[in-house]
Amino acid sequence: MKVWRRLQRIGAVPVKNSVWVLPYNDQAVEDFRWLLEEIEAGGGEGSVCRGDFVDGLSDRDVQGLFHKARAAEYATIARDAKPLARRVAPAEVARLNHRLAEVAAIDYFHAPNRQAAERVVARLEARARRTEPPDDRRASTGLRAARMRGRTWVTRRGVFVDRIASAWLIKRFIDPAARFKFVAPEGYTPRKGELRFDMFEAEYTHEGDRCTFETLVRRFRLRDPALRAIGEIVHDIDCKDAKFGRAVATGVERLLAGIARKHAADATRLRRGAAVFDNLYQSFTNKGVRP
Repeated sequence: MKVWRRLQRIGAVPVKNSVWVLPYNDQAVEDFRWLLEEIEAGGGEGSVCRGDFVDGLSDRDVQGLFHKARAAEYATIARDAKPLARRVAPAEVARLNHRLAEVAAIDYFHAPNRQAAERVVARLEARARRTEPPDDRRASTGLRAARMRGRTWVTRRGVFVDRIASAWLIKRFIDPAARFKFVAPEGYTPRKGELRFDMFEAEYTHEGDRCTFETLVRRFRLRDPALRAIGEIVHDIDCKDAKFGRAVATGVERLLAGIARKHAADATRLRRGAAVFDNLYQSFTNKGVRP
């Protein structure tokens, strides 16, 4: 039962007997490897393999299974939002938004009713913010900033685009006294007080179709247009979907690739990469440069 719940949590869908599938990508492989470790630790057996269906189910059929699974979860969120429309409770809205983020993170094929659920929750969030007294907003923001200062931020070693950009964002706008720790992508147990980013089960990582940089900007309510523009660039490079069509993304990627090839040490990559993002940020804050 525990394994079944974990499979659902990472967004896998059953296709036949004990066969569960995910779209092939690095995150899916990492998720399945974590699960396989748990199964073997419990005395069971399993395999993680990559393959194609040559008979029976087509790719379209499998995609339909993902759509059906996520559509049911979005429908539940929309249903649970209805009572909150009559009486907004900020804590309940926050929990609902967290549930939405969890479902969106495993919505690999963008289920048709996703946008409807996002609109419902966004309206509730807007109403909740309006009901919060201004003094409470400032106090909560200040308290959040104080809690973040001087933390150890953990991510996968071999940092590249999203992790370099996210570390720059953390150090520059979230936690100026941040310390960074680089670990293996699998099997790491965080210590008390550590915050993980852009790794499996991290506190801050991809949510829905957002890269980690975008998640951090959203979660910390950083409303700087220059950061939004940088987030679009990082998204286009990291997610490889050309969602924002940022022409400068190719040049930024080449700069970071050059840093990665020349420097094996993660700390050096962050330091060199920070200079790239400092200059990029400055370019968007200068008059006449489109953010």
